[in-house]
Amino acid sequence: MISLRYHVVSIAACFLALAVGVVLGSTALNGTLLSGLAGEKKDLGSQVADLEAQRNALNARLTDADAFAGSMGPKVVAGALDKRSVVLVTTDDARPADRDALKQLIGQAGASVTGEVQLTSAFANPEKSDPLRDVVTRLQPAGSKFPTAGDSGTLAGALLGSVLLLDKTTAKPQSSPEELSAALGGLTDGGFVKAGPDVKPAQLAIVLTGAQATGDGAGDRAATIARVATQLDRSGAGAVLVGDAGSADGTGALGVVRADTSATSILSTVDNADTSAGRVSTVLALKEQLDGGAGRYGVAGNAQAPAPGVTAPAGN
Repeated sequence: MISLRYHVVSIAACFLALAVGVVLGSTALNGTLLSGLAGEKKDLGSQVADLEAQRNALNARLTDADAFAGSMGPKVVAGALDKRSVVLVTTDDARPADRDALKQLIGQAGASVTGEVQLTSAFANPEKSDPLRDVVTRLQPAGSKFPTAGDSGTLAGALLGSVLLLDKTTAKPQSSPEELSAALGGLTDGGFVKAGPDVKPAQLAIVLTGAQATGDGAGDRAATIARVATQLDRSGAGAVLVGDAGSADGTGALGVVRADTSATSILSTVDNADTSAGRVSTVLALKEQLDGGAGRYGVAGNAQAPAPGVTAPAGN
């Protein structure tokens, strides 16, 4: 008769045999596995080194190309904007170096910058849209017609356009100097803009922004800037919205414009304003605006070409 002790001993022996088998099997497996992993690690290390070398080579080529664009840029744009005028509107995250380089190139193209207006972070803040709308409505110049759209970006763009841009047909101011002063003063008092000294109306506008918006309300902030730029384009002889490649993403102002066919049909965009090539494209895009054209330029996937008059590579 088989006793309970026999069962316990048998079960213990089975578990012991299983444990020994696992240990022996895993030891052999680990040796093979570790050997394979070591080989894969070596292969991956070689691939990483190759990719780093390729990246460094491409960066060097890009640096050389941008240096070439910087040296040739003034010659390329010379006379493109002869005797024209440009007003510069920037967002609070726009890089001063990009702004200064653009101003210099505009001058080399034969145009003058009539003033600068910076939009503060409050301007595009969704929580400040109602106060902004109230200020804009109160400051509307006599005789000017604002869009029926009630969003703060479009209305603010209409106000700025009416005081910062000349009439595209007559090239005459659309408001009086007093109305210009009142509009900028009211927006400044409300914390929405910072205006430079002695701002005057211009024929054309550049809206310079930074990278894509992030955090809560990013899409709304980007849409506000996009609508301002679009409305400025409608108000004068033309406008170009410029930023870096990140601004062409979905939560960037350029990305919002490029997703809207009604905006891209009139407003030009350039997504590499942080490079010499992009700044040359911006000036050429202003010239194209004067001629009645518009386009999406730069290096982002939703750009149609690197620059006006340049055919995009196959596959774009």
